[in-house]
Amino acid sequence: MEKYIPIQCEVHDLYEIACMHRSTGKVVWRDDQDAQQSALLRYLDIKISDHQEYLIAEDEQGMRLEIRLDRIDSLPPR
Repeated sequence: MEKYIPIQCEVHDLYEIACMHRSTGKVVWRDDQDAQQSALLRYLDIKISDHQEYLIAEDEQGMRLEIRLDRIDSLPPR
């Protein structure tokens, strides 16, 4: 996978707010094979691992996902 590119601070703040409120919204992202994925997810937390930031979210079936923030093409709900 390509090198992590930090996202804008304003967008990062929106992710944190969405996680604090446990917001639900459609998330569009590119997976490891660069294929576009989308799902209705509940925002749970932000995780930092190896200098990369991830959205921790849960789909409608309760499955947890970790999506690298710089791979997400949509904005968090406001």
